[in-house]
Amino acid sequence: MNYKISHPHKSINCEINLPSSKSISNRLLIIQAICNNNFKINNLSKSEDTKKLVNALKQKTESLDLGNSGTTLRFLTAFFSLKKNREIILTGSKRMKKRPIKNLVDALLKIGANISYLEAEGFPPIKIKGTNLNGGKIKINGDVSSQFISAILLVAPLLKDNLELVICEDIVSKKYIEMTLNLMSEYGIKSSFIGNIIQIKKQKYIAKDYFVESDWSSASFWFQIAALSKDCHILLNGLSKNSYQGDKIIMDLFKKLGVNSNFKNGKLLLTKSNHFDFPKKLNLIETPDLYQPIRCTLFAKNLNIEFLGIKHLKYKETDRLIALEKEIINLKNNKLIETHNDHRMAMCFAPLCLKYDEVKIKNIDVVKKSYPSFWKDLKKSDFTVIPLIDLNN
Repeated sequence: MNYKISHPHKSINCEINLPSSKSISNRLLIIQAICNNNFKINNLSKSEDTKKLVNALKQKTESLDLGNSGTTLRFLTAFFSLKKNREIILTGSKRMKKRPIKNLVDALLKIGANISYLEAEGFPPIKIKGTNLNGGKIKINGDVSSQFISAILLVAPLLKDNLELVICEDIVSKKYIEMTLNLMSEYGIKSSFIGNIIQIKKQKYIAKDYFVESDWSSASFWFQIAALSKDCHILLNGLSKNSYQGDKIIMDLFKKLGVNSNFKNGKLLLTKSNHFDFPKKLNLIETPDLYQPIRCTLFAKNLNIEFLGIKHLKYKETDRLIALEKEIINLKNNKLIETHNDHRMAMCFAPLCLKYDEVKIKNIDVVKKSYPSFWKDLKKSDFTVIPLIDLNN
């Protein structure tokens, strides 16, 4: 389905219950499975990615089609490598088969995994024969996806020997690695992360119930809306001031784009300010999911800066660098946006109707990957969201 998005007065006054963090949810699901489901996860994410992981962990089939869920495929690659007497094929969408997994597979092979490629070398689909994994010292490149590293860390306590993981090259999305280690710590796992070396000894998870906080990545689009609005009073529910999520840095970044954000009674309040002091260069190597909302906001405000640490975005649901620049051109020409099957493309362009009066977005269902209620939440804040059959109108 396709939507036309607009806003009648560009003043935003609303209270939004943000979706649960899928990053936290997905890590907890692996820990829960390792603990034989011996604890409850409350407020689990309703995202498509998390639903795929929940379903995959329940299935007893010999093959799992994981669609375009990169997190699910990577986490399950490590998880199933340890499931003795289980053989399984992990595959996905056409795009997934172009997203590299070689770094993760190579690292797992070094500690005894039995994994083979069924089509192109270095890419899904893969066949896994579960076995005992040894541990020891291994190296892995950190410049493609932090999820490769998190996938290994989550199963590290189960290895026969202690693990020393040496991360080579630049570490992308380091905050997500730290999130993984922090969540593991809450379940009793001790680790060391010094420089580019992570050490985890053989030990056991200690089960406990967990309540999942809201998603800071989803909050970033409301910061974008605040920045582009005429005026605003936006309350965001469920976020944690002391979150493990690296994307909470959005508070500091958008403060330099005229958005004040303050916690009041457990809710985050966004209001406008006249403070504009955005840097000429911005390194997003630790928080790359913020690139799209920041880039679109800067475009709408006619600001140009140099982004650093974003080369690996070409490995995401789409090549986000190319796709975003292409759709900025489309916005100028006909206000018609292709999402490229990327949830963040839909969500970062929708707020631009506050600057360009209206935006037409194709394939709006992609938001289900991380923020299923996005369009409903826009309507709560008086955005007009109209289904379109003929995009020439």
